[in-house]
Amino acid sequence: MNATNAISQKQTHTTQTDGNNKQSSGYFIGLMSGTSMDGIDAVLVDFSNNQIELIATHTLEIPAHILNNLHRLCSPNSDEINIMGRTDRAMGLLFAQAVNELVDRAGIDKSAVTAIGSHGQTIRHMPNLEQGFTLQIGDPETIAVETDINVIADFRRKDIALGGQGAPLVPAFHHASFAQKDCHRFILNIGGIANITYLNGDSEAVIGFDTGPGNTLMDAYINQELQRPFDESGQWAASGNTDPAFLKQLLSHPYFALDYPKSTGRELFNQAWLEQQLANFSHLQPADIQSTLLDLTCYSIANDIQAIAKNGEVFVCGGGALNSELMKRLKQLLPQLSLSTTSDIGIDPKWVEGIAFAWLAMRHVLGKTGNLPAVTGAKRAAILGNFYSAY
Repeated sequence: MNATNAISQKQTHTTQTDGNNKQSSGYFIGLMSGTSMDGIDAVLVDFSNNQIELIATHTLEIPAHILNNLHRLCSPNSDEINIMGRTDRAMGLLFAQAVNELVDRAGIDKSAVTAIGSHGQTIRHMPNLEQGFTLQIGDPETIAVETDINVIADFRRKDIALGGQGAPLVPAFHHASFAQKDCHRFILNIGGIANITYLNGDSEAVIGFDTGPGNTLMDAYINQELQRPFDESGQWAASGNTDPAFLKQLLSHPYFALDYPKSTGRELFNQAWLEQQLANFSHLQPADIQSTLLDLTCYSIANDIQAIAKNGEVFVCGGGALNSELMKRLKQLLPQLSLSTTSDIGIDPKWVEGIAFAWLAMRHVLGKTGNLPAVTGAKRAAILGNFYSAY
Protein backbone atom coordinates (compact mmCIF):
# COMPACT_ATOMS: atom_id res chain seq x y z
CA MET A 1 0.00 0.00 0.00
CA ASN A 2 1.52 3.30 -1.04
CA ALA A 3 1.40 5.60 1.98
CA THR A 4 2.24 8.71 0.00
CA ASN A 5 -0.36 8.74 -2.77
CA ALA A 6 0.09 12.53 -2.85
CA ILE A 7 -2.03 14.49 -5.30
CA SER A 8 0.05 15.62 -8.25
CA GLN A 9 -0.61 17.47 -11.49
CA LYS A 10 -4.30 18.49 -11.23
CA GLN A 11 -4.63 16.67 -7.96
CA THR A 12 -4.21 19.82 -5.89
CA HIS A 13 -7.66 21.40 -5.92
CA THR A 14 -8.96 24.86 -5.25
CA THR A 15 -12.25 24.51 -3.37
CA GLN A 16 -15.24 26.82 -3.44
CA THR A 17 -15.73 29.14 -0.46
CA ASP A 18 -18.84 30.58 1.15
CA GLY A 19 -17.48 34.04 1.83
CA ASN A 20 -16.01 33.16 5.23
CA ASN A 21 -12.29 33.94 5.12
CA LYS A 22 -11.46 32.15 8.37
CA GLN A 23 -8.72 29.63 7.62
CA SER A 24 -8.11 26.18 9.08
CA SER A 25 -4.66 25.58 10.49
CA GLY A 26 -2.56 22.45 10.10
CA TYR A 27 -3.56 19.11 8.71
CA PHE A 28 -6.77 17.07 8.96
CA ILE A 29 -7.13 13.30 8.89
CA GLY A 30 -10.11 11.50 7.37
CA LEU A 31 -11.15 7.98 8.40
CA MET A 32 -13.52 5.93 6.30
CA SER A 33 -14.85 2.40 6.70
CA GLY A 34 -17.71 1.93 4.31
CA THR A 35 -20.47 -0.56 3.60
CA SER A 36 -18.02 -2.92 1.89
CA MET A 37 -16.14 -3.29 5.19
CA ASP A 38 -13.02 -4.08 3.17
CA GLY A 39 -10.69 -2.05 5.40
CA ILE A 40 -10.16 1.30 7.09
CA ASP A 41 -8.94 4.06 4.79
CA ALA A 42 -6.98 6.88 6.44
CA VAL A 43 -5.90 10.05 4.64
CA LEU A 44 -3.81 13.04 5.72
CA VAL A 45 -4.97 16.21 3.99
CA ASP A 46 -3.87 19.85 3.96
CA PHE A 47 -6.72 22.29 3.27
CA SER A 48 -4.60 25.45 3.50
CA ASN A 49 -5.40 28.34 1.15
CA ASN A 50 -8.68 26.79 -0.02
CA GLN A 51 -6.84 23.91 -1.66
CA ILE A 52 -6.89 20.17 -1.14
CA GLU A 53 -3.50 18.53 -0.95
CA LEU A 54 -3.42 14.82 -0.18
CA ILE A 55 -0.25 14.30 1.84
CA ALA A 56 -0.40 10.59 2.71
CA THR A 57 -2.71 7.58 2.68
CA HIS A 58 -2.96 4.27 4.47
CA THR A 59 -5.32 1.28 4.58
CA LEU A 60 -5.66 -1.04 7.56
CA GLU A 61 -7.33 -4.43 7.22
CA ILE A 62 -10.14 -5.27 9.64
CA PRO A 63 -9.33 -8.54 11.47
CA ALA A 64 -11.65 -11.47 10.71
CA HIS A 65 -13.12 -11.77 14.21
CA ILE A 66 -14.07 -8.08 14.28
CA LEU A 67 -15.41 -8.26 10.73
CA ASN A 68 -17.59 -11.19 11.75
CA ASN A 69 -19.07 -9.14 14.60
CA LEU A 70 -19.72 -6.22 12.25
CA HIS A 71 -21.62 -8.48 9.88
CA ARG A 72 -23.66 -9.84 12.81
CA LEU A 73 -24.53 -6.31 13.92
CA CYS A 74 -25.91 -5.37 10.51
CA SER A 75 -29.02 -7.50 11.10
CA PRO A 76 -31.10 -8.42 14.18
CA ASN A 77 -29.27 -10.95 16.34
CA SER A 78 -28.93 -12.18 19.91
CA ASP A 79 -26.73 -10.47 22.50
CA GLU A 80 -26.58 -7.37 20.30
CA ILE A 81 -25.82 -4.81 23.01
CA ASN A 82 -22.78 -6.66 24.35
CA ILE A 83 -21.47 -7.36 20.86
CA MET A 84 -21.99 -3.74 19.87
CA GLY A 85 -20.25 -2.40 22.97
CA ARG A 86 -17.20 -4.60 22.49
CA THR A 87 -17.04 -3.98 18.75
CA ASP A 88 -17.44 -0.23 19.22
CA ARG A 89 -14.31 -0.19 21.37
CA ALA A 90 -12.47 -2.61 19.08
CA MET A 91 -13.19 -0.44 16.03
CA GLY A 92 -12.12 2.66 17.97
CA LEU A 93 -8.76 1.01 18.63
CA LEU A 94 -8.44 0.01 14.96
CA PHE A 95 -9.25 3.53 13.76
CA ALA A 96 -6.62 4.86 16.17
CA GLN A 97 -4.08 2.32 14.89
CA ALA A 98 -4.77 3.44 11.31
CA VAL A 99 -4.17 7.08 12.32
CA ASN A 100 -0.95 6.32 14.21
CA GLU A 101 0.44 4.29 11.31
CA LEU A 102 -0.55 7.01 8.83
CA VAL A 103 1.17 9.73 10.87
CA ASP A 104 4.30 7.59 11.30
CA ARG A 105 4.51 6.97 7.56
CA ALA A 106 3.98 10.65 6.78
CA GLY A 107 6.74 11.61 9.22
CA ILE A 108 4.86 14.53 10.76
CA ASP A 109 4.31 15.58 14.36
CA LYS A 110 0.82 14.87 15.69
CA SER A 111 0.62 18.41 16.99
CA ALA A 112 0.37 19.55 13.37
CA VAL A 113 -2.97 17.73 12.94
CA THR A 114 -5.96 19.91 13.78
CA ALA A 115 -8.49 17.07 13.99
CA ILE A 116 -9.53 13.65 12.79
CA GLY A 117 -12.83 13.29 10.93
CA SER A 118 -14.10 9.76 11.61
CA HIS A 119 -17.08 8.44 9.70
CA GLY A 120 -17.27 5.34 11.90
CA GLN A 121 -18.60 1.98 10.77
CA THR A 122 -22.29 1.99 9.94
CA ILE A 123 -24.13 -0.97 11.45
CA ARG A 124 -27.71 0.26 10.97
CA HIS A 125 -29.10 3.00 8.75
CA MET A 126 -32.90 3.26 8.96
CA PRO A 127 -33.92 6.89 8.40
CA ASN A 128 -37.43 6.16 7.14
CA LEU A 129 -38.90 4.75 10.34
CA GLU A 130 -41.32 6.88 12.37
CA GLN A 131 -38.33 7.62 14.60
CA GLY A 132 -35.61 7.28 11.99
CA PHE A 133 -32.05 6.63 13.09
CA THR A 134 -28.55 5.87 11.91
CA LEU A 135 -25.87 4.18 13.96
CA GLN A 136 -22.10 4.21 13.42
CA ILE A 137 -19.60 2.62 15.80
CA GLY A 138 -15.87 3.09 16.38
CA ASP A 139 -15.64 4.91 19.71
CA PRO A 140 -14.34 8.46 19.02
CA GLU A 141 -13.22 8.88 22.64
CA THR A 142 -10.94 5.87 22.19
CA ILE A 143 -9.57 7.32 18.93
CA ALA A 144 -8.84 10.65 20.62
CA VAL A 145 -7.13 9.08 23.64
CA GLU A 146 -5.06 6.60 21.62
CA THR A 147 -3.87 9.18 19.06
CA ASP A 148 -3.63 12.36 21.20
CA ILE A 149 -5.54 14.15 18.42
CA ASN A 150 -8.97 15.78 18.67
CA VAL A 151 -11.73 13.91 16.87
CA ILE A 152 -14.88 15.03 15.05
CA ALA A 153 -17.35 12.16 14.64
CA ASP A 154 -21.06 11.29 14.55
CA PHE A 155 -21.69 13.34 11.41
CA ARG A 156 -25.02 11.87 10.38
CA ARG A 157 -27.37 12.20 13.35
CA LYS A 158 -27.83 16.00 13.22
CA ASP A 159 -29.17 15.66 9.68
CA ILE A 160 -31.51 12.86 10.82
CA ALA A 161 -32.72 15.07 13.71
CA LEU A 162 -33.52 17.75 11.14
CA GLY A 163 -35.74 15.35 9.22
CA GLY A 164 -33.13 14.33 6.68
CA GLN A 165 -31.81 10.98 5.53
CA GLY A 166 -28.42 11.51 7.17
CA ALA A 167 -26.96 10.40 3.86
CA PRO A 168 -25.35 10.85 1.51
CA LEU A 169 -23.15 13.54 3.06
CA VAL A 170 -20.35 13.57 0.50
CA PRO A 171 -22.29 15.61 -2.13
CA ALA A 172 -21.41 18.81 -0.21
CA PHE A 173 -17.74 17.93 -0.62
CA HIS A 174 -18.29 16.95 -4.26
CA HIS A 175 -19.87 20.34 -4.93
CA ALA A 176 -17.03 22.22 -3.23
CA SER A 177 -14.36 20.21 -5.04
CA PHE A 178 -15.70 19.21 -8.45
CA ALA A 179 -18.53 21.53 -9.51
CA GLN A 180 -18.02 23.85 -12.46
CA LYS A 181 -20.45 26.47 -13.71
CA ASP A 182 -22.56 25.37 -16.68
CA CYS A 183 -20.97 21.91 -16.58
CA HIS A 184 -23.18 18.86 -16.01
CA ARG A 185 -21.27 16.38 -13.89
CA PHE A 186 -22.07 13.22 -11.99
CA ILE A 187 -19.79 11.96 -9.23
CA LEU A 188 -20.54 8.27 -8.89
CA ASN A 189 -19.25 6.55 -5.77
CA ILE A 190 -19.41 2.77 -5.93
CA GLY A 191 -18.65 1.23 -2.57
CA GLY A 192 -20.80 -1.42 -0.92
CA ILE A 193 -23.72 0.86 -1.80
CA ALA A 194 -23.59 3.12 -4.84
CA ASN A 195 -24.50 6.81 -4.71
CA ILE A 196 -24.53 9.63 -7.22
CA THR A 197 -24.09 13.38 -6.97
CA TYR A 198 -25.34 15.58 -9.81
CA LEU A 199 -23.55 18.92 -10.13
CA ASN A 200 -24.30 21.85 -12.40
CA GLY A 201 -22.41 24.54 -10.48
CA ASP A 202 -25.37 25.63 -8.31
CA SER A 203 -25.37 24.34 -4.70
CA GLU A 204 -29.15 24.78 -4.52
CA ALA A 205 -29.57 22.40 -7.47
CA VAL A 206 -27.28 19.59 -6.29
CA ILE A 207 -28.93 16.18 -6.39
CA GLY A 208 -27.52 13.23 -4.47
CA PHE A 209 -28.82 9.87 -3.31
CA ASP A 210 -28.05 6.17 -3.01
CA THR A 211 -28.92 4.30 -6.21
CA GLY A 212 -28.83 0.87 -4.55
CA PRO A 213 -26.30 -1.95 -4.31
CA GLY A 214 -22.75 -1.24 -5.40
CA ASN A 215 -20.32 -4.03 -4.57
CA THR A 216 -22.05 -5.48 -1.52
CA LEU A 217 -24.07 -8.27 -3.18
CA MET A 218 -21.27 -9.22 -5.57
CA ASP A 219 -18.78 -9.36 -2.71
CA ALA A 220 -21.10 -11.47 -0.57
CA TYR A 221 -21.81 -13.92 -3.37
CA ILE A 222 -18.22 -14.49 -4.49
CA ASN A 223 -17.22 -14.91 -0.86
CA GLN A 224 -19.93 -17.54 -0.46
CA GLU A 225 -19.11 -19.43 -3.65
CA LEU A 226 -15.35 -18.99 -4.12
CA GLN A 227 -14.19 -17.74 -0.69
CA ARG A 228 -12.81 -14.56 -2.25
CA PRO A 229 -13.42 -11.12 -0.72
CA PHE A 230 -14.25 -9.49 -4.06
CA ASP A 231 -14.40 -10.14 -7.80
CA GLU A 232 -11.12 -8.67 -9.03
CA SER A 233 -11.72 -6.54 -12.14
CA GLY A 234 -15.10 -8.27 -12.45
CA GLN A 235 -13.44 -11.30 -14.06
CA TRP A 236 -15.84 -13.87 -12.62
CA ALA A 237 -18.87 -11.80 -13.66
CA ALA A 238 -17.36 -11.41 -17.13
CA SER A 239 -17.15 -15.21 -17.48
CA GLY A 240 -20.91 -15.53 -16.99
CA ASN A 241 -24.05 -14.44 -18.80
CA THR A 242 -26.72 -12.24 -17.25
CA ASP A 243 -30.14 -13.84 -16.87
CA PRO A 244 -32.76 -11.29 -18.03
CA ALA A 245 -35.59 -12.72 -15.91
CA PHE A 246 -33.49 -12.71 -12.75
CA LEU A 247 -32.29 -9.16 -13.45
CA LYS A 248 -35.88 -7.99 -14.01
CA GLN A 249 -36.92 -9.48 -10.68
CA LEU A 250 -34.02 -7.82 -8.83
CA LEU A 251 -34.81 -4.45 -10.40
CA SER A 252 -38.45 -4.75 -9.31
CA HIS A 253 -37.45 -3.96 -5.71
CA PRO A 254 -39.55 -0.97 -4.54
CA TYR A 255 -36.44 1.00 -3.55
CA PHE A 256 -35.54 1.60 -7.19
CA ALA A 257 -38.88 3.31 -7.82
CA LEU A 258 -38.58 5.70 -4.86
CA ASP A 259 -37.99 9.36 -5.55
CA TYR A 260 -35.04 11.11 -3.92
CA PRO A 261 -33.99 12.06 -1.30
CA LYS A 262 -33.36 8.45 -0.37
CA SER A 263 -30.63 6.30 1.13
CA THR A 264 -30.11 2.62 1.82
CA GLY A 265 -27.65 0.06 3.14
CA ARG A 266 -27.07 -3.54 4.17
CA GLU A 267 -30.39 -3.47 6.06
CA LEU A 268 -32.15 -3.73 2.68
CA PHE A 269 -29.65 -5.25 0.25
CA ASN A 270 -27.90 -8.16 1.94
CA GLN A 271 -27.15 -11.85 1.54
CA ALA A 272 -30.45 -12.92 3.12
CA TRP A 273 -32.37 -10.80 0.59
CA LEU A 274 -30.28 -12.26 -2.24
CA GLU A 275 -31.04 -15.81 -1.11
CA GLN A 276 -34.76 -15.02 -1.19
CA GLN A 277 -34.44 -13.64 -4.72
CA LEU A 278 -32.61 -16.78 -5.84
CA ALA A 279 -35.44 -19.10 -4.73
CA ASN A 280 -36.79 -19.44 -8.29
CA PHE A 281 -33.41 -19.19 -9.99
CA SER A 282 -31.38 -21.92 -8.28
CA HIS A 283 -30.81 -23.53 -11.69
CA LEU A 284 -28.52 -20.67 -12.75
CA GLN A 285 -24.77 -21.18 -12.90
CA PRO A 286 -22.88 -19.23 -10.19
CA ALA A 287 -20.98 -17.12 -12.75
CA ASP A 288 -24.30 -16.18 -14.39
CA ILE A 289 -25.64 -15.07 -11.02
CA GLN A 290 -22.54 -12.93 -10.48
CA SER A 291 -22.94 -11.38 -13.92
CA THR A 292 -26.58 -10.58 -13.13
CA LEU A 293 -25.61 -8.97 -9.82
CA LEU A 294 -23.09 -6.80 -11.65
CA ASP A 295 -25.79 -5.74 -14.09
CA LEU A 296 -28.12 -4.97 -11.18
CA THR A 297 -25.55 -2.42 -10.00
CA CYS A 298 -24.98 -1.04 -13.49
CA TYR A 299 -28.63 -0.81 -14.57
CA SER A 300 -29.81 0.77 -11.30
CA ILE A 301 -27.06 3.39 -11.60
CA ALA A 302 -27.63 4.05 -15.31
CA ASN A 303 -31.41 4.32 -14.93
CA ASP A 304 -31.04 6.98 -12.22
CA ILE A 305 -28.40 8.96 -14.11
CA GLN A 306 -30.42 9.03 -17.33
CA ALA A 307 -33.53 10.16 -15.43
CA ILE A 308 -31.59 13.28 -14.39
CA ALA A 309 -29.54 14.15 -17.49
CA LYS A 310 -29.05 12.57 -20.89
CA ASN A 311 -25.58 13.97 -21.42
CA GLY A 312 -22.64 15.24 -19.43
CA GLU A 313 -19.71 13.72 -17.56
CA VAL A 314 -19.61 10.82 -15.10
CA PHE A 315 -16.60 10.45 -12.80
CA VAL A 316 -16.41 7.23 -10.78
CA CYS A 317 -14.79 6.80 -7.37
CA GLY A 318 -14.76 4.05 -4.75
CA GLY A 319 -13.83 0.42 -5.21
CA GLY A 320 -16.10 0.06 -8.24
CA ALA A 321 -13.76 2.32 -10.23
CA LEU A 322 -11.23 -0.53 -10.15
CA ASN A 323 -13.71 -3.04 -11.61
CA SER A 324 -12.98 -2.92 -15.34
CA GLU A 325 -15.98 -5.10 -16.27
CA LEU A 326 -18.29 -2.80 -14.31
CA MET A 327 -16.83 0.27 -16.01
CA LYS A 328 -17.20 -1.36 -19.44
CA ARG A 329 -20.87 -2.21 -18.87
CA LEU A 330 -21.63 1.25 -17.50
CA LYS A 331 -20.13 2.82 -20.63
CA GLN A 332 -22.38 0.64 -22.77
CA LEU A 333 -25.44 1.73 -20.78
CA LEU A 334 -24.52 5.44 -20.85
CA PRO A 335 -23.42 6.03 -24.46
CA GLN A 336 -24.30 9.75 -24.40
CA LEU A 337 -22.19 10.52 -21.33
CA SER A 338 -18.43 10.45 -20.95
CA LEU A 339 -17.28 8.01 -18.26
CA SER A 340 -13.96 8.02 -16.41
CA THR A 341 -12.69 8.08 -12.82
CA THR A 342 -12.08 11.01 -10.49
CA SER A 343 -8.37 10.70 -11.28
CA ASP A 344 -9.21 12.77 -14.37
CA ILE A 345 -10.38 15.66 -12.17
CA GLY A 346 -7.62 15.42 -9.63
CA ILE A 347 -8.29 12.85 -6.90
CA ASP A 348 -7.47 9.15 -6.86
CA PRO A 349 -10.86 7.36 -6.73
CA LYS A 350 -9.84 5.25 -3.73
CA TRP A 351 -9.43 8.25 -1.43
CA VAL A 352 -12.35 10.55 -2.30
CA GLU A 353 -14.57 9.53 0.63
CA GLY A 354 -11.73 9.65 3.15
CA ILE A 355 -10.88 13.17 2.03
CA ALA A 356 -14.58 14.07 2.28
CA PHE A 357 -14.66 13.24 5.99
CA ALA A 358 -11.44 15.16 6.62
CA TRP A 359 -13.22 18.05 4.86
CA LEU A 360 -16.32 17.64 7.05
CA ALA A 361 -14.07 17.76 10.14
CA MET A 362 -12.54 20.96 8.81
CA ARG A 363 -16.00 22.44 8.26
CA HIS A 364 -16.93 21.59 11.86
CA VAL A 365 -13.79 23.24 13.24
CA LEU A 366 -14.50 26.37 11.19
CA GLY A 367 -18.15 26.45 12.29
CA LYS A 368 -19.44 25.87 8.76
CA THR A 369 -22.34 23.71 7.61
CA GLY A 370 -21.64 20.29 6.12
CA ASN A 371 -24.93 18.99 4.70
CA LEU A 372 -26.98 19.98 1.67
CA PRO A 373 -30.72 19.98 2.53
CA ALA A 374 -31.55 19.63 -1.17
CA VAL A 375 -29.77 16.26 -1.05
CA THR A 376 -30.70 14.82 2.35
CA GLY A 377 -34.12 16.38 2.85
CA ALA A 378 -33.13 18.05 6.13
CA LYS A 379 -35.02 21.19 7.22
CA ARG A 380 -31.87 23.30 7.08
CA ALA A 381 -28.13 23.20 6.69
CA ALA A 382 -26.22 22.45 9.90
CA ILE A 383 -22.76 22.06 11.39
CA LEU A 384 -22.26 18.32 11.45
CA GLY A 385 -20.44 16.12 13.95
CA ASN A 386 -19.47 16.27 17.61
CA PHE A 387 -16.13 17.25 19.10
CA TYR A 388 -14.13 14.76 21.19
CA SER A 389 -11.10 16.22 22.91
CA ALA A 390 -7.87 14.28 23.17
CA TYR A 391 -7.27 15.84 26.62
